[in-house]
Amino acid sequence: MKSHIGPHFVKGMYHGIPIALGYLSVSFGFGILAFNSGLSVFEAAMISVTNLTSAGQAAGVAIIAAGGMLTEMILTQFIINIRYALMSLSLSQKLDGSFTTAHRLFASFGITDEIFAVASAQPGKITPPYMYGMIFVAWVGWTTGTIIGAAAGELLPASVTNAMGIVLYGMFLAIIIPPSRRERSVLLVVVIAAAVSIVFKYLITVVSGGFAVIISAITASAAAALIFPIKEEEEE
Repeated sequence: MKSHIGPHFVKGMYHGIPIALGYLSVSFGFGILAFNSGLSVFEAAMISVTNLTSAGQAAGVAIIAAGGMLTEMILTQFIINIRYALMSLSLSQKLDGSFTTAHRLFASFGITDEIFAVASAQPGKITPPYMYGMIFVAWVGWTTGTIIGAAAGELLPASVTNAMGIVLYGMFLAIIIPPSRRERSVLLVVVIAAAVSIVFKYLITVVSGGFAVIISAITASAAAALIFPIKEEEEE
């Protein structure tokens, strides 16, 4: 196995380059968002160094800027990032025998939508070095983009940083629009979540932003589950 560590790690890095390039632009927007929310370049960088979740980080920065409670932060991150646990369970079927518990714990840090998709598409089993190579390059791209974005926020005029801050939200729209066009259930979740969020924004203003996100997500998900339940496959 040792003789394969180098090639597998390099292969993972190679497959991680397109992910890193994509993260570079998106995290640039997160860096500007963090700066506009009152965080320093160092604080924004530390968030990306220790996290690899765009939606979770954006929601977390919003809660920090609003002076939210720790319980809000925990619940929001749990709801937004729970999909990574499901991805990890699915990906566990492709791990080879060298994936010990320690390797699984380390690799879980870098399970994102894009890394999961690339790793799942690989033929055969995947090794720890392969995952580490891909995660490392993606992490470098995400962290670098954040630092550049936050630093640009200090140098560029407010009008420019405010305009460039929509990059992150543009990514969210790119994620939800295609599946919304294909699946009515996804469209329903998006519409309900947006509607509930608007209600909390302009009508029920006593609820903090963090809990508004939590309630919007739970309400939309529950409604979609009731209206569009997943039918169990009939036994042959």
